[in-house]
Amino acid sequence: MPKIYPIKELRNTTEISEMCHESQEPIYITKNGYGDLVVMSIEAYEKVLAKLELYEKLAEGEGQQREREKMIPVKEAFSRIRSKYGEK
Repeated sequence: MPKIYPIKELRNTTEISEMCHESQEPIYITKNGYGDLVVMSIEAYEKVLAKLELYEKLAEGEGQQREREKMIPVKEAFSRIRSKYGEK
């Protein structure tokens, strides 16, 4: 369950810091009843960045795999070239 606090609670920096480190989850800060900020420990932030980097690399790999599926084997490519242009 996400923790949501009004911005005035940021005065209690030690308490907020302890909550972030204990839960390893972000704390959502509201301003005038609307979402405004997200506060989290550096460790939690680094985990999020690591996941994002992993997802980006996986997406890149999937894209490369799709491109490879459009390719044909080298032997077949040379065979097509030879049949089109003749053996020299």
